[in-house]
Amino acid sequence: MRGNRRYSLCVPAWAYRIQTTTTCKLETCSAFSPGENPLVEIHVENSPGERIDAFLAARLAELSRSRIQTLIRQQFIQINGHPAKPRDAVKLGDKITIVLPEAVPLDNVAQDIALEILFEDDDLLVLNKASGMVVHPAPGNPDGTLVNALLHHCKGKLSGIGGVERPGIVHRLDKDTSGCLVVAKSDIAHQSLVTQFAERSTMEKIYLAVTQGIPKPAKDTIFTHIGRHPVNRQKMAVVNPPGGKTAITDYEILSTDAANLTALIVCHLHTGRTHQIRVHLHHKGAPLVGDPIYGKPSKTSEETGRLMLHAWRLSFIHPVTGKRHRFEATIPHEFKPWTELSPLPPITS
Repeated sequence: MRGNRRYSLCVPAWAYRIQTTTTCKLETCSAFSPGENPLVEIHVENSPGERIDAFLAARLAELSRSRIQTLIRQQFIQINGHPAKPRDAVKLGDKITIVLPEAVPLDNVAQDIALEILFEDDDLLVLNKASGMVVHPAPGNPDGTLVNALLHHCKGKLSGIGGVERPGIVHRLDKDTSGCLVVAKSDIAHQSLVTQFAERSTMEKIYLAVTQGIPKPAKDTIFTHIGRHPVNRQKMAVVNPPGGKTAITDYEILSTDAANLTALIVCHLHTGRTHQIRVHLHHKGAPLVGDPIYGKPSKTSEETGRLMLHAWRLSFIHPVTGKRHRFEATIPHEFKPWTELSPLPPITS
């Protein structure tokens, strides 16, 4: 599937597409069969009684949970031959059938917005996202997003696995976070990159952050569970297991400014939870400078005028060539007062 597309709302063509089904006897599966309406069947051999959207999101790397929920609402997912409901619990012996519906073009969303491209070929591109740019359209941000810019830049040649709202989008950066972001232009690249992000065995993401407060110790691994805040559902929080999902962040202090009690931190992510670095450093008593959700007003925040988080380095295996690629996004000028205090670590081979 390629191009700029909207998913059809017609009744799923289960009967005449069933011959192309890929069957997964195990409870995990990540391969969609070829064709205009790729199908996959999952025969459940072990299940803790999870909701179907959570069950599938954990086992199908190509599809986000929100995408799965949309497919359920549009009746493109069935359990034992009947349309699934979002709250259906998966049971031992269930047969789940998923179809990726046909796509039709979506008009008038490409916008000529400048992008800083670090690398591009027929299958993917890597860019340095600017702080303040929203990744994909959402309520309150219907246009002017990275997706709008990509549709113009790539002339519609983007992977369609993420659906019309997120063509080519493999991972996200928060609106106010800058730095390296990879985009899939082909479906094969999308599937490979999503798997690499999920497994983390070949994907490396390094961030720079400036904290209000100096975390202790100077070098540590933060290992917690992160889930929705129990009171403010717009926030994430460190929660007690089994709630939330495992979140692991390595951090190290590179420099400190004793005058205003701030520190430049390098963070290595082993998982990719929403707001992970922001939540973890807040948990350590050192929220990010300029963080409107987890931070606190300060003179330093006023001076920088932005969230001090930058996706500095990104490394992965190219889905087609098999070669490792490493990218580094120019460090924004707002970080200069801290980067001048200490040399930065070199790129590892």
